Order: sequence, then C-alpha cells, then structure tokens
Amino acid sequence: MAVFPAESWSLFRYKDASYIVYTGDTGVTAENIHQGAYRRFNIRLNQPVKFVFLKKRYLVEASLYPYFTLLGQSLGSLVLGWEALLKCTPDVYIDSMGYAFTLPLFKYLGGCQVGCYVHYPTISTDMLSVVKNQNARFNNATIIAKNPLLSKLKLVYYYFFALMYGLAGSCADVVMVNSSWTLGHIVSLWRCGFYPNIVYPPCDVQAFLDIPLCKENNTAEHTVVSVSQFRPEKDHPLQIRAFAKLLQKPEGQQALPKLILVGGCRNQEDDQRVNELKKLCQELGVEKRVEFKVNIPFEELKTHVGNATIGLHTMWNEHFGIGIVECMAAGTVILAHNSGGPKLDIVVPYEGNLTGFLSESEDDYADTMAHIFSLSPAKRLEIRKNARQSVKRFGEQEFEETFLSSMEQFFK
Repeated sequence: MAVFPAESWSLFRYKDASYIVYTGDTGVTAENIHQGAYRRFNIRLNQPVKFVFLKKRYLVEASLYPYFTLLGQSLGSLVLGWEALLKCTPDVYIDSMGYAFTLPLFKYLGGCQVGCYVHYPTISTDMLSVVKNQNARFNNATIIAKNPLLSKLKLVYYYFFALMYGLAGSCADVVMVNSSWTLGHIVSLWRCGFYPNIVYPPCDVQAFLDIPLCKENNTAEHTVVSVSQFRPEKDHPLQIRAFAKLLQKPEGQQALPKLILVGGCRNQEDDQRVNELKKLCQELGVEKRVEFKVNIPFEELKTHVGNATIGLHTMWNEHFGIGIVECMAAGTVILAHNSGGPKLDIVVPYEGNLTGFLSESEDDYADTMAHIFSLSPAKRLEIRKNARQSVKRFGEQEFEETFLSSMEQFFK
C-alpha cells in the first residue's frame, strides 16, 4: 500500500500497488474529486484511487493560530497525521503538503518508508535573516521589526523551530524539492544523509505554447499582466506603485499601457486585500489604467496572458513560479523578482540568449518596464521566442521522469 501526493499519478506504472490519498475535504465524495481533477487539470485516472477523509484538518489552518503560527500548525499536523495513521497505515508515505513533522510519526510509529516533495520550506534561512536584521515584511510585523527585544525573542523562537524542523526532515528516506532555491534551504536546515533531488513541478506549458506568437501591431495598446493569487507575499502593492511610476515616464510612450491583475481569491481576507489594492490605485491616480480579474476561467486567463506585452511578477523569494513559466510560454516578456526560483531556475539565459528581465525595487521595476516598451518589436519577439524554448523543460513529461526516478528506490 502506498500514499502519494496528487501530482504523482504517473506512478500508476506500478500496477500492483494500492494508491491512497489523505484529504480533509469531508464535504465531497471520491467521485467529486475525480471530476474536479478532470475539470481543472484534464486528468483521468486509469487505475482506482482510494481516499481517506480526515476530520481534523482545521488544526492546520493558519487562522487558528494568530500567534506562534508555524509552531501551532506543525503541532496540529501531528494530530492530523495521527488521525491519518489510525485510519490507514501505508507501506510508503509521501508528504507533499509541507507537513514535515508527520515524517517521524509515520516512520517510527507507523513503520513506513517516508518521503516528501517540498514546495516551500516551512521556515527558511531568509526568514531568519529578515527577523535578525529587523526588516518589516508580510511575515514580520512592523511592531516586532522596530522593537529590538521582540525581534530577539522572535529570533530565538525561529531558531528553535528551525532546529525541530530540521530534525523532522532528517527522517525522510527520499527528499524532493521543487527548485534550486528550495534545495539550498532544505540542505542548510535538514540533516539528510543524501542530496535531495530537484523535481520541477509539472507546468501545463503546452496549453500556453499553443497560443499563436503573433507579430506586434505598433498601434495596439500595450498591456502588463500579473498572474498570481491575491496573497500578501505576492506583493501586488509593489506592482501598482511601480506601474504608477511607469506612467509618469514621458519618454518613448506613444500610448499609456494598462495593468491587468489576474488572480484568485481564496477567502474573505483575499477579497478585502483586493479592495485595498483598488483603494491604492485610486490614491495613486491609476485606477483607470488598472483592471482586476478575479477568479476568472482558464480560457479568459489565457486570453489576457496571450495579449500582454509584459508578464509581471513581484514576489520576493518565490520558491518556483508556475505563473512565470506560463507567462513565458504564452509569449510575454517576463519581468520577475531578482530572487528565488525566478532568478536561479526560470528567467535564465537559453543557449546564451536573453529570456526575460529581473528587478527588485519600485524604481527598478518601472525603469525595466519602460526599457521593455522601448525595445523594437523584433527584439521583443526574439526574447519571447527564447523564453518559449526555455520553458519546455518544465513540462509534465519531464516532471514524470524525474519524479519516478526519485521514487524508484521505494519499489525495488
């Protein structure tokens, strides 16, 4: 018996294994999940998958822990993991949700072989440096950043949590990470006796490569498109402020561009965040040049991305960046943050040729957008072609091969 993450359906080459997925979606049936997989990802399973429905998922919700959130969620995952272990004890347990504290639970109490696919470290050395340097960010409140005593106390808490996180992660028999950035942090925090494997997440690049790469019309309105959930770490305010500064630049602009923010809202907090972004647009006087497209269908998303000149992404230390890959595949000129996965894995030269741009500050983003618009259509087309060729390495087939190669030792 084996328990695997949802993205590992390619493991069906092992037909003698039973596949079980733990889920906290208690209000649905197995058939609903199968239908959702087909509707959202065009996946039909050729072998039955069993679902074990868990009732204690609320224990890993961040909203339950206004303080000491990381520790609270990790302890909550132990209770959730214990429920899962009691309901079904597998031979192989693979965590793809980031619940590292469940690894020793399944290994030593369940007697399982354990592995994990880390999308984002629960804590990272970057988070430690933010607190140590007293920098205010979305995960380090200003009141703490400005207070030396509170910063020291939080740093002690973070170091303690990082130690426990590393001990839990060291229990894994197989470790996969989704990017070079994640690899660096896992190697520095976990005490693995082996080197983790980089397994880039499966990106549906073909759906965007199918968009015709048309030559630009000089009279057409330029658009900048952003594709990301309306979460605080995505830093949409940086996008709007940089865009406002771009509009203030008179040089080389025949017509004012438009910014289109495409993203999903998960809850009321995200809805409130969108309202605050709209207020920011009004304060900066750019509300007529900024559009919000919330929870739109996939085909409409493709249309906006396919028509855009620039694909914009501003998250600091994005662990990978599937939205960036999709924009590059669609043929936009990507402008991402000079950090994390975009810097190390995605927006890198292809056969020595430029595939996009990286920036950091508001002024830097504004200047780079102005530079992209000032390029000739032929030069932009060259960059778009290079980008399209480069992202083919992030396709689903490549994911299947690297994932299966990492999992092979469990099936020897």
